[in-house]
Amino acid sequence: MKLGLVGISDKNAWESKGYHLPSYDVKKISDNTDNAPVWVHFGAGNIFRAYHARLAQELIESGAMSSGIIVAEGFDYEIIDKAYKPFDNLSILAILKSDGSVEKQVIGSVTASVKLDTAATDDFAYLKKTFENASLQLATFTITEKGYSLKGADGHFAKAVSEDMSNGPEKCISYIGKVCSLLYARYKAGGFPIAMVSTDNCSHNGQKLYDAIHEFAENWVGNGVADKGFLDYVEDPKAVSFPWSMIDKITPRPDASVKDMIAADGVEDPEPVITGFHTYVAPFVNAEESEYLVIEDDFPNGRPALEKAGVIFTDRDTVNKVERMKVTTCLNPLHTSLAIYGCLLGFDRISEEMKDEDLLKLVKTVGYKEGLPVVTDPGVVNPLEFIDTVVGKRLPNPFMPDTPQRIACDTSQKIPIRFGETIKSYIADPDKDVKELNAIPLVIAGWLRYAKGIDDNGNAFECSPDPGLSGVTEALQSLAFGTDISLGDAKEVIDPILRSSELFATDLVKAGLSDRIANYFISLMKGPGAVRNTLHNALS
Repeated sequence: MKLGLVGISDKNAWESKGYHLPSYDVKKISDNTDNAPVWVHFGAGNIFRAYHARLAQELIESGAMSSGIIVAEGFDYEIIDKAYKPFDNLSILAILKSDGSVEKQVIGSVTASVKLDTAATDDFAYLKKTFENASLQLATFTITEKGYSLKGADGHFAKAVSEDMSNGPEKCISYIGKVCSLLYARYKAGGFPIAMVSTDNCSHNGQKLYDAIHEFAENWVGNGVADKGFLDYVEDPKAVSFPWSMIDKITPRPDASVKDMIAADGVEDPEPVITGFHTYVAPFVNAEESEYLVIEDDFPNGRPALEKAGVIFTDRDTVNKVERMKVTTCLNPLHTSLAIYGCLLGFDRISEEMKDEDLLKLVKTVGYKEGLPVVTDPGVVNPLEFIDTVVGKRLPNPFMPDTPQRIACDTSQKIPIRFGETIKSYIADPDKDVKELNAIPLVIAGWLRYAKGIDDNGNAFECSPDPGLSGVTEALQSLAFGTDISLGDAKEVIDPILRSSELFATDLVKAGLSDRIANYFISLMKGPGAVRNTLHNALS
């Protein structure tokens, strides 16, 4: 069984192994897309293949859509060469269900895969032609939050961005610059309307995309390298909209067990490869069954009927509330709690952590007892049902190969939202006492303990990449593992850290949580086994 247009023509071979094949004429859908494109997506990674492409397939099969998606990769071009082109843009989606079953399907909705690269002249010309077509309704994005950043740590525009702003729409080399050049081509072709839809997992994603594109338009016009009308076009929501969205679907890197399963089915060449940018790609994607996509319904040129595939369309305020519900209460704080203590306790699977009584009690306390009383209820998604699914199905799913080490990346940037906002809600509510919080301070103390890079057996481990961690590690140097630390000594070191609103969204010393966090940290540092003992005793 070979993944490709010729290979899947042997339907009996694939279907006998339990694969659902596209029930439509892939070639016809491809022709329709070339002639009248509707949907372009930027970012060819696993989340796109597991979610957006599957949504499109569902609409095509139901007759609600007659064209597919053109995907463009603007950063790691090897993804196109290694995960798309060899397989005629087909991919295998393995949905790993919590009951142990696996739903396998071949996705055929991606009709073209191209490099968002002005040096790849044929690819870029194809994209430009696509953007010049009045039929195009939306461009979606999964380029990570970093993809929208135009400036470096020094506050200045990155070199590529600065050059693009000076040189104008032709031959751009920065990511947003390349996207803007396509949008400029659309403006020049007739000012046709379009929705630019960020579906990246970050707060106010539509605003981030707008800010980046507006910055380019403003500079191009100011530098005299683009028509003044282009800035008017970008600023007109009836011409170019930037809807906000909230996305939630876990898609870990291709897993060896899934590769082995596919190989055992007889699929040729399922081996994952690692690109030069350390992206893990394969002919298949493994993902959980749970998924949420909530989008602000603002599409000036119309849109596919994605609600028929489960997407929720609503207003901007509701999108913001759903996002806040997820990241401050019902999922992300639980994930980070498991990441921190999972690394300290030597776990390598989130699902295995959920079998641990102490860790299960920790996430239930963080979510149900401390989070839900101040949760933002968006109305379109029930917070209690959401967290029930997270705790009962999603996190314990043994077939989801997600790791605490992956989730622990960039924790310093996550803590202000995932825990700081709940703490602020307690402070602001006259009927709540922030000092009653117990599990959240325990997690914060655990993160400080994690920053020491020593597990509960006393062995050194490598912390996950996190730009804000080194400063914390350095500040904690004087507090040694395996020694008796006094409260006064601990607070002298820890209090300055806890005062950082950048790290915690508020001053935790002023909030009255300093002593609790410091005492937990002292307990966690006593020596081998202290993490387990502290965790167990604190939640008893």
